[in-house]
Amino acid sequence: MTPDSFSAPGAALPLDAGHIHIWLVFYQHLTEPALLSSMLALLNDQERAQQLRFHFADDRLRYLATRALVRSVLSRYAPLAPADWRFTPNVYGRPAIANEHAQARSLGFNLSHTRGLIAMAVTRDRVLGVDVENLTTRQVSEGIAEHFFSPAEVAELATLPADRRQDRFFEYWTFKEAYIKARGMGLSIPLDRFSFDFPDERQVRLSVESDLGDHAERWRFWQFRPAPGYLLALCAERLDGAQPQLTVRSAIPTVSDAPFAWTPLKVSGANDATPSPCAQAARP
Repeated sequence: MTPDSFSAPGAALPLDAGHIHIWLVFYQHLTEPALLSSMLALLNDQERAQQLRFHFADDRLRYLATRALVRSVLSRYAPLAPADWRFTPNVYGRPAIANEHAQARSLGFNLSHTRGLIAMAVTRDRVLGVDVENLTTRQVSEGIAEHFFSPAEVAELATLPADRRQDRFFEYWTFKEAYIKARGMGLSIPLDRFSFDFPDERQVRLSVESDLGDHAERWRFWQFRPAPGYLLALCAERLDGAQPQLTVRSAIPTVSDAPFAWTPLKVSGANDATPSPCAQAARP
């Protein structure tokens, strides 16, 4: 890795519809008072008030790091100061950029967080959804799958050894969450009306019931482990059919960021399995 692989927190980054950037923040390490102050300075009054409403310190820190990440990252792609970004929710509550600047309005982003990790996906002129889960802090019962998953997914889970079912559950779950977030409709889309299956352990395939107003060929999927015990899934529009280049970066909001090494576990086609050539750095 060369020194150019790292970038200053305010340096502009090129981004077009042919690229997707994923940003990761392992936020529990962000405890220095000066760093917390620099992140807090990026938030607006409403966000500062919201941060104080969280009862647990971990939730307050995660919220602070998330809002600082969003504002600082978006300013890498459009000439707006981090504090100047404005957002408005759609009818399902998903936030969208409200600034009128052309470079700002063409950006699409999505967020996910779990205990210890925040993930943000960014692109232009393409909708996407991301989900990340901490597998060590969540235990699920088979009843959850039976309630939310499609019959085919439930049946496949039942064929697995007991020690494999938790991992498979989250493989399904993260893909499902990424898909409904990409569509911008959240849980208004019934989770049992679309289904994922795995032709082999490296590939994933989507099936969508016709009354959901969508078709499976519209989407690409990726899944990888950002760190032991974590699983991340990404869903993004195919657009013209060309494969987008996926780049992953780890960040300390307001301080620094660097390329992040990643290895795909599952993708929606064999040609999607090539990592970004700049993803050479290990987790800081």
